[in-house]
Amino acid sequence: MSVALPAGAAGRGRSVAVSRTAVVDALLFASVFTITFAKVRWTAGAADINISDITASLFVIAFAGARVARRDGRLPRTVGVLLAFLALFTVVYLFGFFNLGTTADRDLFAKGLVRFLIHFAFLCCAVAHLARRGPAFYWRALGWLVAGIAANCTYGLVQLAVAETSGGNLDQTVLSAIGSYQRGGINVYGAVGGANVYRTNALMLDPNHLGIMLIVPLLVLLPVYLRLERGHRLRVPLALTLAFLAVIELTTLSRSGLLGLAVGLVVLAVPYRRYLLSARVLVPLAVVVLAVGAVVAQRTGFFEQVLRSRVSIGGGSTRVHLELYELLSPVLQSHPLFGLGLNTFSTFYEFVTGKSNWGPHSYYVAVLAETGVVGAAAFLAYLMYLFRRLSALRRLGRALAAAGDAAAARVLPLGYGLTAALVGTLVANVFYLTMQMYYFFALAMLIVAAPAVFARGRQDRPPGGPG
Repeated sequence: MSVALPAGAAGRGRSVAVSRTAVVDALLFASVFTITFAKVRWTAGAADINISDITASLFVIAFAGARVARRDGRLPRTVGVLLAFLALFTVVYLFGFFNLGTTADRDLFAKGLVRFLIHFAFLCCAVAHLARRGPAFYWRALGWLVAGIAANCTYGLVQLAVAETSGGNLDQTVLSAIGSYQRGGINVYGAVGGANVYRTNALMLDPNHLGIMLIVPLLVLLPVYLRLERGHRLRVPLALTLAFLAVIELTTLSRSGLLGLAVGLVVLAVPYRRYLLSARVLVPLAVVVLAVGAVVAQRTGFFEQVLRSRVSIGGGSTRVHLELYELLSPVLQSHPLFGLGLNTFSTFYEFVTGKSNWGPHSYYVAVLAETGVVGAAAFLAYLMYLFRRLSALRRLGRALAAAGDAAAARVLPLGYGLTAALVGTLVANVFYLTMQMYYFFALAMLIVAAPAVFARGRQDRPPGGPG
């Protein structure tokens, strides 16, 4: 026997459900907006708690709470695959735990594992939520991610201006006010003629981190921008955003970032070669050249020496990056299957580097050294899954184009842009490591969710309806 609820009670139930969804939406947007704010962190005992730890945890809790309240356990198949990878990685890491030898190792392992679990749980919940909410919500999530990165870069520009004009430390002024200033400030690369050479790091811990992170918005937005219709309201804002992010990329002086960006642009040059000499490319490029040229013209000799230093491949920095690969052999001989243990590279190699917080400076060195051959195989399988999702997204875009669906002008460029961003990030991590950082989970979220989101969007539209 069924009992009909009073109209008022049914209305209140719908209102509560909508309210819960709005909270989950807001926390997802907050998570992706702050996911690059690495310096916004607070010390709690022996641990550092980053703002993205907090926002991601709140999102996961709110998502789970909303699903429990609705008694809704349905998840897309993609989330099931992600949960299988979560279980696989966790098992690999736990096997590596038995190779730990000191309390310091175990503390570092615990920190690394907790953060991995938080952000992989965020990835699973975010993909499930995006798949349910549809294309418009997906674009909003991408917009919030880009907005967070742009805000980070704006902070970096002010940071650079303060350092250049007064030698001040913006981090100390701003972050101390919220109790999260711990050390450092803008990176000082060296000095030329008594003048400091600054490298923008904004709210990232290292200018190379910022430079590599910028690969994602630059390569994802570029093909979407190129396919916007004449007169579209986003053409000018996207052109200015791309120009601004490119300028900040240059101020990081990150060779890894520029290498990854260059490779990603080569990937995009194949499907978008007819746009290379179009006004859509040349105008934003001219803005970047003029902005950079105006600054360089004021101190030509200064910038010549800086450029000469950064293009040299015989310096100490390059040698350190190459030597780190040589350190793999003793690890693979002693712990070939599961490595040293997650997040423990710095303590194992302290006798070599002389520093207790020295990272492997290569994501691939980190994977092999800390998780061994088994961990590397698990990561390779995960990477292949990401590329399969990208392939599915591009196929969907081509199918939409063949059907004359206007959504193809957004979906296919997004597929190419995400592919270029992933390839560029992989290349940049040969000599640096950012793929274990939080922003990479946001990139994975966009990649994994996109085919399900836009395939559902296609089903929801009436035949012949607009995209």
